[in-house]
Amino acid sequence: MMFTGIVRSIGQVSSLEPCDGDVRLTISCEDLRLDDVELGDSIACSGACLTVIKKTKNTFSVDVSLETLGLTTVGIWKEGDRVNLEKAMMATDRFGGHIVSGHIDGIGEVTERKSNARSEFFKIHAPTSLLKYISVKGSITVDGTSLTINRVNGSEFELNIIPQTLSHTVISDYRVGTKVNLEVDLIARYLEKLVSAEKIKDSEN
Repeated sequence: MMFTGIVRSIGQVSSLEPCDGDVRLTISCEDLRLDDVELGDSIACSGACLTVIKKTKNTFSVDVSLETLGLTTVGIWKEGDRVNLEKAMMATDRFGGHIVSGHIDGIGEVTERKSNARSEFFKIHAPTSLLKYISVKGSITVDGTSLTINRVNGSEFELNIIPQTLSHTVISDYRVGTKVNLEVDLIARYLEKLVSAEKIKDSEN
């Protein structure tokens, strides 16, 4: 399962139902075609890959585990909240963003927002465990949106959001204190794994 980080629609949380200890979430999506979505397919909801278990013409439902509730912002969503939506990528789709798995690595927090000509400047605090994967001009997924990092300063990274992205994603809703789902670049993770494996191999020789 793979996504690109190009948000296709903005949905809205229409219900959150407790279900045997976890949650069943229903999202309304007037602008996202669901006729090609089968039960069992995945949709990235503000970056979190969730499995469709029920659908109507303009809504779909997913079951959210305690693990996902604890590790993503899904755990603090409420009815009426807006969420970014992207269906899983097909082999014939254009690849417009970067490789996105839909597995959230951590939760960030918006610490600054201000106008920057026609764009909007954002500063986001990231968990310490993710900082080694965050680099200038590298890619990061914020609430399912593929973005380029402008600067990194300590535990914070900076973004410049153009009007097109601002108007077609929930980034327009961000305020200081907003919690966001973060997924770091998969390639950076794989490189780290390869380097670590080589170091272990060298130490054993």
